[in-house]
This record gives sequence, C-alpha cells and structure tokens, in this order.
Amino acid sequence: MTPKINSVAILGSGTMGSGIAALAAEKNCKVLLLDTSKELVLKGREGLLMGNNPTLSDFSKIKNIEIGSFDEDFNKIKDFDWVCEVVVEDLEIKRSIFKEIDKYKNPDAIVSSNTSGIPLREITKNISSRLLENVCITHFFNPVKVMKLCELIPGERTSTRVIDTLRSFLEKVFNKGVVNGKDTVNFIGNRIGCFLLLKGLHESTDARKKDITIEQIDALLSKPMGLPPTGLYGLIDLIGLDVMNSVGLNLSKNLPEKDIGRDYVLLPKAELEMFKNGQLGRKTGGGFYRIKKLNETEKVKEVYDLDKKSWRIAQKYNYDNGISLIFNESLEGKLAWDIMGSTLWYAADLIPEIADDIVNIDRAMRWGFAWSKGPFELLDLAGSNNFINKCKEKNMPIPNMLKVLLDSGEKTFYKDEQKKYLSLDGNYCNVS
Repeated sequence: MTPKINSVAILGSGTMGSGIAALAAEKNCKVLLLDTSKELVLKGREGLLMGNNPTLSDFSKIKNIEIGSFDEDFNKIKDFDWVCEVVVEDLEIKRSIFKEIDKYKNPDAIVSSNTSGIPLREITKNISSRLLENVCITHFFNPVKVMKLCELIPGERTSTRVIDTLRSFLEKVFNKGVVNGKDTVNFIGNRIGCFLLLKGLHESTDARKKDITIEQIDALLSKPMGLPPTGLYGLIDLIGLDVMNSVGLNLSKNLPEKDIGRDYVLLPKAELEMFKNGQLGRKTGGGFYRIKKLNETEKVKEVYDLDKKSWRIAQKYNYDNGISLIFNESLEGKLAWDIMGSTLWYAADLIPEIADDIVNIDRAMRWGFAWSKGPFELLDLAGSNNFINKCKEKNMPIPNMLKVLLDSGEKTFYKDEQKKYLSLDGNYCNVS
C-alpha cells in the first residue's frame, strides 16, 4: 500500500477535475490531468489561470500539471499514487473509465471517484477484487479551492489503510474537513441538502398560491433558518435546474423504497417547464432571478413569476425570526416547518443509514452547504422537546435520533460546550 501520496492522476478536466488538479499542484504534488482530447484538457489547464480570482493562486505551480488524453496517455496513471476519476455523472461512462483504471494503474495505487451521488457499488460492478480493496469515493464540493468539505466513502471491501492514507492526505495536505459517510445514494451532504431543495420547490408551489412570493420564501429560507443568503431559489439558480433534474432522477433510481424523499424527486410542473426551455439559472443568464442592465451604469435584479411566466423587479424582505419560527402558526411559520422542519426530521432519521453519528452529518452541512449550524445543532437550538411535541401534534413518527435522545432522558444532542455528542447507543462521546 502506498504509505504517502505524492502524485495524483485526475481523469476529467472539467470544473471539478481541474479544481482538484490545481489544489494538488499548489501543494507541490505531481499531477497528471487527462480527458477525452488534449484540446479539452489544455482548455481546462489554461482556465486555471483565468479570471479575477484564478483557481490556481500561484501561477508557477502550473508546471506541476502534465496533460494528456485518455486514448494516448491512460497508461501513464501507472506512475501515480492516487487516481481520481472526475468524469461526468453518467454510470456507464464511469464504469468504462474504471475498467481502464483497472487495466493500467499501479497495483498499490489508491483509486477514488468524485461522484456526487452514484453509489460506489454501482460504479465498481465487475471490476477486479484487487481494485475493490483500493477504491473509495472522495466527494469534493465546488469550488474545490474554497469549500472545506470532502466526503470520504469506503466500499464494502475497501482497505482501512486506503481510507486512513487518504484521510490523512486530505486533512493535512489539502486542508479539507473530511467526513465519514456510507455508500448510500447522494452520501451525506447532498442527501439532506437536495431533500431540502426539492421538497422546498414542491412546498413553495403551494405557498405561492397563498401569495407568498419567491423573494419572501428566499428571505425565510436563509438567515432565519441558518441557511446561506441565497435562499431556496437563489441557490438552485447557482446550482442549475439541469443539475437538480439529474439529481432527482438519480434519487428516483436509488433512494430506498420507503424514503419520504421519493415524493419530491421530480421537478414541479413550472420548474420542469423552465428546465425544458433552457432557463436553468446563472449559467444561462437567468433562472428564477436575473440581472437586467438598464444602461451603462445601472442594473436591476428581476425575479421570474412562475405563475404569470413574466419578469418583474425583485423585492427585498427580511425576517428577524430564528429557527423557532418553525413552531409558529403563521403562513411563514407553517412553510418553514414544512421545508426546514421536515429537513431536520429527515436528517434525524438517517442515522445510521448514511453516517454513524451526528457529528459527521452536522459537519457535512456546515462545510458543504454553508449552513451556520448542522441539523442536530439546530435541533438543540430550537429545543428538541419542542420539536418532538410538534411531531406528535402533526401525527408524525419520531425520527430515529430523536427517539435515542428521548430514551436517554437527555435534552440536547451536544453538551459540555459541544465537546461531547450523543451517540446512537444513547451515551455521550468526545467530539474528535
């Protein structure tokens, strides 16, 4: 087994692949960046030096990145300690790449996929037993240079040494916050984050019929809930409706049969129409919002009215309430419960399915989705007993970790200034 990672072969030179390449080059790793053609990968490497805030901070480190094509240079991966696959989110393409990796890689090299949600067991079907011991998922978040989170997911046969070596490298060299997840659809961050986004779109469809505007919904689902200032629609504009549609389709294929997220995997009618019309978000010049230039010096922010199918000037709203708004019986409070409350419920029911403890889930949402607090920290802030009472009032079952809390006789998931957390067995453990 490779005791230390000094070189990285990255397969795929898109935004994520080139971002990982830049980070590795900055850290003085030997880097091989491959794609379907040398022209494509050259474009990816050149893009690292462009813009006001270039991906590669130290331009001199570009010399650390060798480029090539799959057809001509795949065999070069044999000289690299870590092979990281970062091709498009297409299962069959990933499987074909892994067959080539299996053919050419160094027997002791670590191999990972940067898939954002396809289970590793699906990607690695029909590959050699030796590769199964060396393979895992390293799910970085975009932009790689900025986002702290990397989810580390072992397969059923992945060697402990592989995980320990990668974790050490990711934390000490890449300066990432590593969370330990399981080989389940969308892993941790995207499983919970995309539930919030997709359920949010469906619940907001009904809210708009009650004259709650898109701007109000975004103001509500931002700072008051401990979420980023983009809100719901603003974040989806950043991600892209095309990506959300793909995420939903992946969830529809891979979510457990009784998972409550299954009811929300398809885009609502109005958003699906936007997707089909190519109105995807910032990448197409506008989605739910756009910036309209009035003249050489003036611009205005507009919002798309999903029901009237027309643009209007966006209004600003502010809510001073905190997470306790989910217990309020106002229209806004009910919407906050239906979206944020149900997301907290969902997160509390996903242990031990997606992670073994609350710390990994809280860190994933803070480091990957820029929540100010993770789901269990928010439950502590809102008052877990209040949340349990609301569930009973709504005739909702008590989610798994709240049952653990209830049975333990404790009142909070964290104690001793968050130095200890409640484990699945009902006892407190030290946060490491």
